Amino acid sequence: MQVTPRAMLATALRPASLRYHRPSSASWASITRLRCLGTASLAHDAVASEVATSAAPTTSSSRRERLRRAKPFSEFLTDTFHRQHDYLRISVTERCNLRCVYCMPEEGVPLSPNRELLTTPEIAMLASLFVGQGVSKIRLTGGEPTVRRDILPLMHQIGALRPQGLRELCITTNGISLHRKLDSMVEAGLTGVNLSLDTLDPWQFQIMTRRKGFDAVQKSIERILELNKQGAGIKLKINCVVMRGVNDREVIPFVEMTREKDIEIRFIEYMPFDGNKWNQGKMFSYAEMLDLIRSKYPELEKVQDHKNDTSKTWRIPGFTGRIGFITSMTHNFCGTCNRLRITGDGNLKVCLFGNAEVSLRDILRKSNSGEPIDEEAFEAMKQIEMDRRQGLVASGQPLGIAPNEAELLDVIGAAVKRKKAKHAGLGELEHMKNRPMILIDDLRASLTGPMPAKMRLQVSGAMAHLLRPGVQGTMRGHLGEHRRSLCTSRRMAKDNGQGSSGPPHGQGGGEGVQLTHVSEAGSARMVSISEKQVTSRVATAACSVRFSSGKALRLIRENQMKKGDVLGVARVAGIMAAKRTPDLIPLCHPIAVSHVSVDLEATGAEDDGDGGGPSGGSPGIEIRATVTCDGKTGVEMEAMTAASAAALTVYDMCKAVDKGMRIEGLRVVLKDGGKSGRWEME
Repeated sequence: MQVTPRAMLATALRPASLRYHRPSSASWASITRLRCLGTASLAHDAVASEVATSAAPTTSSSRRERLRRAKPFSEFLTDTFHRQHDYLRISVTERCNLRCVYCMPEEGVPLSPNRELLTTPEIAMLASLFVGQGVSKIRLTGGEPTVRRDILPLMHQIGALRPQGLRELCITTNGISLHRKLDSMVEAGLTGVNLSLDTLDPWQFQIMTRRKGFDAVQKSIERILELNKQGAGIKLKINCVVMRGVNDREVIPFVEMTREKDIEIRFIEYMPFDGNKWNQGKMFSYAEMLDLIRSKYPELEKVQDHKNDTSKTWRIPGFTGRIGFITSMTHNFCGTCNRLRITGDGNLKVCLFGNAEVSLRDILRKSNSGEPIDEEAFEAMKQIEMDRRQGLVASGQPLGIAPNEAELLDVIGAAVKRKKAKHAGLGELEHMKNRPMILIDDLRASLTGPMPAKMRLQVSGAMAHLLRPGVQGTMRGHLGEHRRSLCTSRRMAKDNGQGSSGPPHGQGGGEGVQLTHVSEAGSARMVSISEKQVTSRVATAACSVRFSSGKALRLIRENQMKKGDVLGVARVAGIMAAKRTPDLIPLCHPIAVSHVSVDLEATGAEDDGDGGGPSGGSPGIEIRATVTCDGKTGVEMEAMTAASAAALTVYDMCKAVDKGMRIEGLRVVLKDGGKSGRWEME
């Protein structure tokens, strides 16, 4: 696939320090005209016409020619359901100056260390990468984006991507400090504001947000409306989360705001996120809101929605504004979803309600030896690229982040391809582990995936233990110890003139072998597979669970284990784990797995009836997991993860009966596909 040329250096000549100049009345008109143009090429023509006033207007024939040459939408941003993702939401901070009851736990959230968060150059580079692939709308979120110190320079850098195809630059805010920064944001190219406001009562505002600031929010709203009268053209939407018994009585007063003001009020069904104490009784549904509004305004009528709208839009005849409903809980809008999210710590999230994430930050930082890319590093990278364009650097030398761009696109494309048809429904969603809402649009999310509620009760205490944040930290600590041990071993081997051992059955090996996931300096790294060919691949892994007596085996065969069908649950756990391998193993590439089979066989003798132990062979469960895919890298890790998860599930479901169980012999027994071909254990 041909990679679209990157637009990463579009702001290379822009001053690092941007000063705000309030636009004149003439400037407002110019800004407004640019904002109304539908394509990046037309925007470029409009800018040229401002400079050369005698330029002729664009002809219909040139527009037809431009459409004829239009490229198909990026395959990297198109999922398996043919949804084209041209809308990117970027969280620029996890901090917020409010503590809304539905969004953030009362105790707040632990903040990530600064080095784990995306820097301004990193956000600008990712924005440029996505725009180069077809993203036409970017929304900055948080936390509260206006509390970021350099939010204005950042918006100016992103706004400079308009010639590359960016058409909309929006922000989601609580409005507390927006009015102080709004003029400069409009100058940067701001086209839309989603402002969160859940009550029109100043006292209730303080209760719901746990902070003061109602007057500041009203000031921001009035400032937007004032600028729009001058031609700023900002789309203003006010988002109101409706909670039964809290603010449902204010639905009608919010509707009244649309009588004279050009505002869209959007009512949002109360949604479950970590820490917001969600329960179904608090949810005031879309149907109930409609009934309530119709009781006062029976003439309420539906408005035709756009294809990718998240809200269902209505209007009252004679009113200036409109009313929208975001029905995430009762009527999902997944079928036309075109949104992707990047969290503050650089993870790509393909679904608001999903908890699968992949890190773009770590791949991006490879070009800077794993360190955050600050302004100085970014300037150096731009200079290298400029030197290359002028022929000052050899063409074969790695430049800027070009080697990482292909890898980023591979990872992004794989994540988009894994996006589900729709998120979990009511009855399951509230039980899923997910980030608190304040961090969705940041902190590390749980790695456990969505599963049916009954299955969640059974699968697998041991597996859940591995996924807890504390255990993950311990695992990272072990990884560091392992890395140091590898470095020591390599130095000793070098001093003794020895090489590293190769794969099973003599596949490779010999002196000078370099461990693929360890750099020359001994640091862990992800291997690039961008140059590999896509082939059919298969791997089988095996292990066993050995019981200390035959009692557990008898209960399994009779399906009398209190926790349920041991073999059935373990099979499902293994299949699910195979698909989540990149989330569990830090350096594994995400792969579009095409098939997973997990076979479990109960072997050996049961108790002889008096609890005296088995009278035949050793009782146990033999497990074999086979994974297949069409991809650029093998699926050995997926097969081993599947077998491990199945074994851990057996252990968890049987531990009350047999505390002397052992899990043994985890290994890959078959591998086929790729450059190294086929090998099989004897």
